[in-house]
Amino acid sequence: MTLHDLPAVNASLNGLSAVFLGIGFVMIKRKNIAAHRACMVTALITSTLFLTCYLIYHLNVRVVTKFTGQGIIRPVYFTLLISHIILAVTIVPLVCMTAWRAIKQRFEDHKRIARITWPLWMYVSVTGVIIYVMLYHLYPAAPIVAG
Repeated sequence: MTLHDLPAVNASLNGLSAVFLGIGFVMIKRKNIAAHRACMVTALITSTLFLTCYLIYHLNVRVVTKFTGQGIIRPVYFTLLISHIILAVTIVPLVCMTAWRAIKQRFEDHKRIARITWPLWMYVSVTGVIIYVMLYHLYPAAPIVAG
C-alpha cells in the first residue's frame, strides 16, 4: 500500500463508521446498551483511524485533485464538500464530549448531546464517501502536483 491508496482507505473507514453509527443507533433504540457501546466504540476507532490516515495523506502528498464535473453537479459537489468540511471540524469536539459523558456514566448529559452529535457524525461519514466517489470515480481528473 502506498500513500496514494489512502483516499480509498479513508472512504472505506468513513463508510465503516457510518455502518457502525447506524447499527449503534438501532441498538440503543432497542435498549441493547452493550451492543450500542460496542458499535459506538468501533465507530470512534474507525473515525480516529480515518483522521490519522487523512492527516498522513495530506501532510505527505502535495497533490490537488480537481473536481471535473460540470453543470448542476458542480454546485451539488461543492455544497456537499463545504458542508462536510465545516461539520467535520465541528464534529471532533462533539464526539469527544459525547464519548466522555458516556465514559463518566453521565447518561442524561450523554443522551442530550448525542442527539446533536449522532446526525452530524453520520452526515460527515456518509458525505465523506459520496465526495470520494464523486471526486475519484464519477468525475476523475489527473492529479495536479502542488508547488
